[in-house]
Amino acid sequence: MCGITGWVSFDRDLTTEGTTLDAMTETMACRGPDDRGTWAQGPAALGHRRLAIIDLPGGRQPMSLDTAEGPVALVYSGEAYNFTELRRELQGRGHRFTTDSDTEVVLRGYLEWGDAVAERLNGMYAFAIWDGRHGRLVMIRDRMGIKPFYYQPTPDGVLFGSEPKAILAHPLARRRLALNGLRELFVLVKTPGQAIWDGMREVEPGTVVTVGRSGLSTRVYWRLRTRPHTDDRDTTIATVRSLLDDIVRRQLVADVPRCTLLSGGLDSSAMTAIAARQLGEQGEKVRSFAVDFVGQTDNFVADELRRTPDTPFVHDVAELAGTDHQDIVLDAQSLADPAVREQVIRARDLPAGFGDMDTSLLLLFRAIREKSTVALSGESADEVFGGYLQFFDEEARRADTFPWLVGMGRLMGDDAEVLRADLRTALDLEGYAADGYRTAVAVIDRLDGESDFEYRMRQMSHLHLTRFVRALLDRKDRMSMAVGLEVRVPFCDHRLVEYVYNAPWALKSFDGREKSLLREAAADVLPRSVYERVKSPYPSTQDPQYARALQEQAKELLSRPSHQVFDLVDRDRLRQAAEREEPVSTQAARRGLERALDLAQWLELYTPEVTLS
Repeated sequence: MCGITGWVSFDRDLTTEGTTLDAMTETMACRGPDDRGTWAQGPAALGHRRLAIIDLPGGRQPMSLDTAEGPVALVYSGEAYNFTELRRELQGRGHRFTTDSDTEVVLRGYLEWGDAVAERLNGMYAFAIWDGRHGRLVMIRDRMGIKPFYYQPTPDGVLFGSEPKAILAHPLARRRLALNGLRELFVLVKTPGQAIWDGMREVEPGTVVTVGRSGLSTRVYWRLRTRPHTDDRDTTIATVRSLLDDIVRRQLVADVPRCTLLSGGLDSSAMTAIAARQLGEQGEKVRSFAVDFVGQTDNFVADELRRTPDTPFVHDVAELAGTDHQDIVLDAQSLADPAVREQVIRARDLPAGFGDMDTSLLLLFRAIREKSTVALSGESADEVFGGYLQFFDEEARRADTFPWLVGMGRLMGDDAEVLRADLRTALDLEGYAADGYRTAVAVIDRLDGESDFEYRMRQMSHLHLTRFVRALLDRKDRMSMAVGLEVRVPFCDHRLVEYVYNAPWALKSFDGREKSLLREAAADVLPRSVYERVKSPYPSTQDPQYARALQEQAKELLSRPSHQVFDLVDRDRLRQAAEREEPVSTQAARRGLERALDLAQWLELYTPEVTLS
């Protein structure tokens, strides 16, 4: 896992632009603390920061090969979990390897198959190849969008990077945000290709972007397709388990310490238990880590989102699976620390708006990084198997919008309420979401004879897998890579995603509960308590001290009336939230405070030009 960046300028010789390339590369230092490298020849310059996972001495980058027609150079971030099989195939085709890294497999795979190498990879990846034989840059991103990848066209080429900060370090890039960028911040949708920063784009998941002297072209090599599902229940459950066993086994491969993220929910518990069984066969114990908050279990108050605290279920799994477990217990002061919030914003380049769920994730990953370099996560199982409340909410099922937006305001508050009234009107978030929804559902194929209900559930699954999960994957990647931790997501394996997506809803919820297929597929390794547990999302602190700290910080912000944040934030609404005397310990009650403080700190750190016209 690494950070990549680069610059192609067809009208210049970039071998003299080392200072600019170094500046872009160093913004990726957190993503790659183990090594750095740059490569430049003619119109192309590539930069790389490395987090060493596979073949520690041999996987240095940029990696290049000289051919009779010109050099081919690669910068690569991610993991190809099938690199061993691909390596054997390439050796059979005459390739001779000088390292044991998956990076060289990807590079030689490109030499053999061109950009069709993407279709042969199983993993998470974002990589760029300068093909000097044809004078073009080829950028490729994994199918589910696990690894981030941004680019910005220039008059004579392109800038690219794992994160916007790498591009923003270049003199040609402007720190500017227009209305659509702001809309993305306040509608939890993650529009494909939308990078929020003006002029910048994302390489979309499952896509190849090629840049040549004549311009830019894209090719979609994978998308979620509708196919008939003919397996019965028992076969489907057995297939899900077989896939999970293979996926976890592949994703446990590393030359550095590994662990799992364990929340006590069905997803992370199944993944941890399977990993523990597999490592146990080799005489190893799996390490597991969970986040908790001071006093949370003893003082827990159930609500519509979270009916039970995580810790008792975490401990049940750790005991049954025999993991080497550690709870990472966080206090309110750490969660509200402006220095931690600053690190979150720098990691994401934006005031992304997850509040204490962002800061706790960063602090959790920082603690884990002291003992492990690779972590397996249960992220995306809810999108794959249908685990969210909205899948069972009749209003959400009938709504002509993204289903998660239906209950979002009720459960977590309206993020946009903190904004000035004129800005809320200009943003027209409802209209923006409606436009995005129509675009999203237009590409979803329907099976012949599929009932209206089954097709609606297919739509809901597709929307979660192509719009909702990408925001969560981006969050997890940024928070983990900010501390040099590689987080792998087994439930995003495209084979599992394709198979379960096409299983009808009647199979996904055959017992009337969420994630029926996953529950039964992992039943033999789960404690009964977790098998019976109702879905509970990533935890949020209930400590009133956290809310009080936010209120004090908001009061301090209000004492600076000329602060640029008040071009965006409604001063009176913020004052009301800061001075509210009743408890503001719930997520919904805190949202305005968190949003305003995030925006203020982001404006101070990035000094962006915000265009509201």
